This record gives sequence, C-alpha cells and structure tokens, in this order.
Amino acid sequence: MLTLLTLSVHILYATVGVGIPLMIIIAQWIGIKKNDNHYILMARRWARGFVITVAVGVVTGTIIGLQLSLLWPNFMELAGNIIALPLFMEVFAFFFEAIFLGIYLYTWDRFENQKKHFLLLIPVALGAGMSAYFITVVNGFMNAPQGFDIVDGTLVNANPVLAMFNLAAPTKVAHVLATAYMTSAFILATIAAFCLIRGSKQAYHKKALHMTMKIGLIFSIAAALIGDFSGKYLAEYQPEKLAAAEWHFETERGAPLVMYGVLDEETQEVKYGIKIPYALSILAFGSPNAEVIGLNEFPVEEQPPLEVHYYFDIMVTIGSFMIVVALLYWFGMRQGYSFVTSKWFRWIIVLGGPLSMLAIEAGWWLAEFGRQPWILRGIMTVDQAATSSDYVGHMFVLFAILYAILMIGTLVILRKIFANNPVEKELAKLDAEKGGGQTWKS
Repeated sequence: MLTLLTLSVHILYATVGVGIPLMIIIAQWIGIKKNDNHYILMARRWARGFVITVAVGVVTGTIIGLQLSLLWPNFMELAGNIIALPLFMEVFAFFFEAIFLGIYLYTWDRFENQKKHFLLLIPVALGAGMSAYFITVVNGFMNAPQGFDIVDGTLVNANPVLAMFNLAAPTKVAHVLATAYMTSAFILATIAAFCLIRGSKQAYHKKALHMTMKIGLIFSIAAALIGDFSGKYLAEYQPEKLAAAEWHFETERGAPLVMYGVLDEETQEVKYGIKIPYALSILAFGSPNAEVIGLNEFPVEEQPPLEVHYYFDIMVTIGSFMIVVALLYWFGMRQGYSFVTSKWFRWIIVLGGPLSMLAIEAGWWLAEFGRQPWILRGIMTVDQAATSSDYVGHMFVLFAILYAILMIGTLVILRKIFANNPVEKELAKLDAEKGGGQTWKS
C-alpha cells in the first residue's frame, strides 16, 4: 500500500512534468511567430508554475528510489543490475532537463532575438520525454522481462540494454507520453476556463483555452489509438490481464466488451453491465470473429484481481468523454456556436483537468494491479519480492502526512505566485519591454 500511495502521488507530478514543457514550447513558438505577447506570457507563467511541480516531483521520485530498496529488497537483489541502467539514465535525463530549464528561466531578458531563447526549451522537453521513457521501460521490463538468464534462482548474463527494449515498452512509452500531453493540456484549459467563468475578459485566457483544447483533442485521440495497440499487445502477451480487465472468463470467438456492471464472483455473472458485441475480439485482434482467451484458462493463483475492470472503465470513460468535449469545443468554435462560450460548457471544461488526472491514476492502477500477482512476470511474485518488516504501516502514515503537506503546499504556492502576478500586470510589463526594443521574432 505504501508503494501504491507513493506512485499515485508521483504519477501526478510526473505527468505534469512530462507534458507541460510541450505546452510551453507551443505557446512561445506561436508568440514569436505571431508577435503576440499573450502567448509569450503563457510560456512565462506556465514555466514559472512548472518549476514548482518539478521541485515536488523530485522529492516524490527520490522517495520511490528509496522505497525500492527498503520495501522490495528481494526484487532489487534479483533485478537490480538490470534496472540500474535505465534508472541512472532517468536521473541523467532529469539533470539534463533541469539545467536547460534553469538557463531558460533566468535568460528571458538576455536575448534580443527570442528565437534563440526558444531553442533552450527543446532540451527541456527532450529531457522530460527521456525521463518518461527510461522510467517506463523499467515498468515494461517488469511486465515483459528479458535480457538475462535465470540459473539456480539467480539472474545471470544480464544485458540491461536488451532488457530496456522489451516488448511492452513501445506501447507503454507511447501511451505515457500521449496521456501526459493530453492531461497537461486539459489542466491548463481548466485554469483558463475557470478564469473566464469568474468574469475575466482577458484575451489571454481565451487564447489559452483555445490553444490547449485543440492540443488536448489531438492527444486524447492519439491516446485512444495507442490504447487500441495496447489492447492488442495484452491479447498477445498478457492475455490474463486483458481477460481480468474485461471480466472475460470463458474463451470464445466474437467476444463482447463488457463495460461497467457488478460481478457475482461465484457464478461469474455480470449484472447491470453494458455488453458491446464483438468489441473485445476487435480490440484484441482486429477481427470480430477472433478467439479471445478467457480468465478461467489460467490458474487461480496467477489471475489478476478482478477490480482492475473498474480501473479500465474509469480510464476509457473519461478518455472518451474528453474526446467528445474537445470535439464539441473545436467544432463549435469553427461554426460560431454560442454554447461553446456559455458558462455551463466552460464548467464542463473545468472538470476536464481533474477528470484527466483521475484517468491517469486509473490507468496506472490498471497497469500495476493488472500485472499481479507478479512483480516480475513469470519469475517473481509481489509476496516474494516484498520486505517482511513490521514497520511498513508506520511508514505509510508518515509518508501519507508528507504527501498531504507537499500537495497542499504545491497548490498554496502556485496560487500565491499567480495571485501576486496578475495577467494584466505582466502584460503591461511585456508591452514595456517591447517598447524598449525587445523583439519576439527576427
């Protein structure tokens, strides 16, 4: 439970840490191309807030590294020499990102041509993406271990590079990146929509909302497409995980996709669920008549917990909802429909950020619980890997208090930063810089 708590907190900061740099890049590039101070200010303000989330993300990420040794000593003894390389490379990627982020933040007024300043953002975004890649391939390795031999219960002939290019990595990395960009866009859209609801007439917020909703639409569709590839990967290489997520118990052709419902575990009957004919066969193999392996084909002790079905439902429902909302916004803006600027629709957009973060959590829980009982699939179970210490419960309470302080502190600091620097004040400052000779394009 302690590791679940830590990962659940860290994934929020990690998602923002991966996604926000791309939003900053797009905003500053548009500002330079259009010579528009509103977009330049978006980049400045988002970068300022981004630093706070990065700082807290470092703390939670460091705690994960500590807990790997404290809570999972047997796993680290077995697989430590494999995952050490990607974990080290993740740290390197973070420092690479942090160095250029620092230079970017402290050189706003040092470049006459802002295109040169903009170039500093590229390594920031690359570093964030590399961090996501290296940490995700570790998770992929746990789902599809390779690059070693097992002799007498000992891992030998370790090849960390081969292990990083495991079969699970491509879909996992792609899905992590797409959902990070999607979630970050919808979080920023939430802020812009809320400011407009509160009565702001600033074009800054309208432009921020329009830009982030379009980006959110692109990456929400991308996440859905990559999710389809993930389903096909599971059908081929982790069929028990797919079967548990879909409450699919008997092997059959033309298998339906079950959404929602309540399960009677004794009879394996799903009540109140929505069955979509042939959809599971299509998701798994791209054919409506394909045979999908049922969960009953696997030993009971190797079956994932059936609660993962609910995580799948949450993730898919929210993802689909956000695609619809973003499509309605895009189409409504193009056609000039008034409902897009109405207060009730903007409240729906405000919900998009928190819902997207909930979808991130549900997707992560699906990934982690769906792998159980294995920590290293087919080799070591969670029970075999975990510490036998009696003090884990005490640590859970202490870390829960720490995370509550960090998350509340993050919100308080971010609110204070932006409350003390309103958009109007910063726009006036940018206009003054421009009048003094600062240029945003060559």
